[in-house]
Amino acid sequence: MILLVALLVVLIVAGLGFTLHVLWVLAAVLLVLWIIGFAIGRGENAGSRRFYRW
Repeated sequence: MILLVALLVVLIVAGLGFTLHVLWVLAAVLLVLWIIGFAIGRGENAGSRRFYRW
């Protein structure tokens, strides 16, 4: 019984660690895309080519 609980705890912790890693990678990719979009929007016609509105 204790072995089963220990395995369950290990699976939960490993799953949370994997999820956290995936979220960090996703955040890094979105940051790069945001910076690229910000740099592209700084061209000559910045007002007409923006894909987001602030």
